[in-house]
Amino acid sequence: MSQTPRSPSSGGSAGAWRDALVAVVAAFAVMTAVAAAGLAFAGAGDLPGGAFPRVVAAVVVMAAGGSVEVSGGAGFLAGANANLSVLPLSVSLAGALTAGYCFLRPLHNRAVARPRELLGRAVPLIVLWLLALTGAGYLARQTFGLTTGDSPIGVIGELLDSAPTVGFRANLPATILFGLLWIIGLLLVALLVSRRAPLPAGLVRFHAAVRPAAFATVVLLLAYVVLGIGVGVVVAATQGHAARTLAVILLGLPNLVWLALTLGFGGAWEGRVEGPFGLPMPPLLDHVLRGSDLSSVDVASLAERDSRAWWLVAVAAVLLLCTGVLAAVRSPAHVRPWQHALHLAVALALATLMVCLLARVQAQFGLSLLGIGDEDGLGGRVELLPVLWRTVGLALLWGAVAGFLGALLARPVRHRGRVDEPAAAPRP
Repeated sequence: MSQTPRSPSSGGSAGAWRDALVAVVAAFAVMTAVAAAGLAFAGAGDLPGGAFPRVVAAVVVMAAGGSVEVSGGAGFLAGANANLSVLPLSVSLAGALTAGYCFLRPLHNRAVARPRELLGRAVPLIVLWLLALTGAGYLARQTFGLTTGDSPIGVIGELLDSAPTVGFRANLPATILFGLLWIIGLLLVALLVSRRAPLPAGLVRFHAAVRPAAFATVVLLLAYVVLGIGVGVVVAATQGHAARTLAVILLGLPNLVWLALTLGFGGAWEGRVEGPFGLPMPPLLDHVLRGSDLSSVDVASLAERDSRAWWLVAVAAVLLLCTGVLAAVRSPAHVRPWQHALHLAVALALATLMVCLLARVQAQFGLSLLGIGDEDGLGGRVELLPVLWRTVGLALLWGAVAGFLGALLARPVRHRGRVDEPAAAPRP
């Protein structure tokens, strides 16, 4: 009696673990390379004590959804109040595209897959991802000495041989938890976006409602990144500060261009920049945020200082309309314009909510002498938080308008009955 051969894509097969290992190694290699290049352009290669690899590890941990804690002090002389909540989204995006491609590649060429088979592909990748993230977390820890000059902390510290320090280390439990949510979310988005990846039979009926709009929305986000790279390269070549501009491109470009997308369709953010330091951002945005009180950031507030900010609206309108056309072209012919409007509205609103959660910034550092006040020149704060109700609500509205108009404009180029219909499941 012969045994049924085991599917090469089943969960416990050596092939599934091999493919998962390739995906994890490739994704972490790409994230490490991008983070190292960005930090090198930012000047982190000159950090003392061989700290550069540990800083790279910390950036990779944050990019993969992990948590890095900042601390500092000077013995009994001073204490530090520090927190850092910012994602280097260029590194995150590079790792997500690599891991998503490697995950989907063995699943192509079929329309339907058993849930057990998809789990069998996902579980090895999740396990190996968390192991790699844990290893990076153990490496992501370092302590630096602070140069305080003629400040009271510096003078007293020299007398008592207790120099101020600041350091960072990965919070491993939080890193594993958030890293798990990050990789699960990535795999779900990959399955939603790819029209060639198989779905369980019970979910194939949602193909027309979900995948075209999800794919078009992801293309919109990537189009903004490509446009930002082009602008960044031109700025680096023509306006000086090339190293700093390349550092922004390699570390935080999506943080800026996706913020520009939300501002372009009318969204708003609130924030402030205090103290001698800030995050790499355009001077216009820094000027609007600079001050002790929360400042509102939208196209109108930016245009008060530079009228060219209104171009954000024009770019958003054109690209959103193209997104609506793309979603309609990839949809089956029986989908009506109002359905396109609904699908794209929901997809854009969810994508905007994701951008608001990922691109928000909270960073603070203060060093106080004997617990009394912040020492001048050694403290600061950077905050940039979305106005959720306004930004997500307008994304819903713009998505509906773009979806409806896109469906009307796409009618002449669609092939009735042949656009992205999922293939039927093969008979046993």
